[in-house]
Amino acid sequence: MSAFDKYLHGVIVRAMEEAQDDGSATIDAHHLLLSLAADQGSTAQQVLASVGLDRAAVREALDRECEHSLSMVGVSPAAYDLPGPSHASQQPKMGASARLALERSFASARKKDLRSAHLLLGILQAHIGTVPRALALAGIDQAELADRVRQTLIGQEQ
Repeated sequence: MSAFDKYLHGVIVRAMEEAQDDGSATIDAHHLLLSLAADQGSTAQQVLASVGLDRAAVREALDRECEHSLSMVGVSPAAYDLPGPSHASQQPKMGASARLALERSFASARKKDLRSAHLLLGILQAHIGTVPRALALAGIDQAELADRVRQTLIGQEQ
């Protein structure tokens, strides 16, 4: 198993834990993003931190996105005493948004050249979904962040 395979396994395990905490039956792209933001010392985490996105800030942006989405259909979580999510009883499966993010990541470089920033770039290349909405609500320019990741990757190649 390569060093990147071991790294990817750790990212996915953390994403699975995030999904379980959310009570989700699937690991989605936003769970991968939370995992990368919590990965102290990785290039992906450093790029996210450079725009003010640590794990707590990503979680806050995702919570804000959820509230915003609910308000669009007339539901205000503040108006109800809603319980928190129940922890998933089964191990979450890989969801479509996470699979697509991983596929985009793998397509961006040869396997031996893959880094944490490629995973982040794969997540940021989504144009629709929870992650783009959460980043927009957090005031993050997703295209600019993706460009920052690309520049970081170019700097690592030299």
